[in-house]
Amino acid sequence: MNGIKLHKGDLPADIDLGPVVAVDTEAMGLNPHRDDLCVVQLSSGDGTAHVVQLDRPAYDCPNLKALMADPATLKLFHFARFDVAMMRKHLGLVCAPVWCTKIASKLARTYTDRHGLKDVSKEIAGIDMSKAQQSSDWGAADLTDAQLQYAASDVLHLHEIKAGLEAMLVREGRLELAQTCFAFLPTRAELDLAGWENTDIFAHSG
Repeated sequence: MNGIKLHKGDLPADIDLGPVVAVDTEAMGLNPHRDDLCVVQLSSGDGTAHVVQLDRPAYDCPNLKALMADPATLKLFHFARFDVAMMRKHLGLVCAPVWCTKIASKLARTYTDRHGLKDVSKEIAGIDMSKAQQSSDWGAADLTDAQLQYAASDVLHLHEIKAGLEAMLVREGRLELAQTCFAFLPTRAELDLAGWENTDIFAHSG
């Protein structure tokens, strides 16, 4: 399929996705304790998406794990909190450093409450994304063309979205604040996994 490369089990050992790699995950559901991580998709921003269909339950993917934990590679997500928690739970790694376009959108686009990837990509990158496969059986032995297209679409434009949001953050004087939020994300994921997913530990009440 043009622009999409499917990898069974792991990334190839010789792949180079550059210093900033866009990443997204697909799982059997939204509960990391109950639902398996099934797919990790990545792009270097060159128009190609690499879709890794993970081998469950072994998760024997040393190349993918090394890249996700590499301190020299910035991992670019939309709603990194979920993906980082899923990787911590199922791949046993701390995914860092990270950059989250959803957090960036909330800090930069304060004129709206629409921060989903579909809305952000339409405004920032002019891309009208389809979410038809969002609720889909990602644990299937063979992924459909529609699933692969959906998985790819989530990472192919993240570099462009990051550039647009970063410019807005700089303009509004909030880039440093955003970066401190990104640095906290692995800890936020640990709190989610440890049982504080619905608790604001910084709140006065409770």
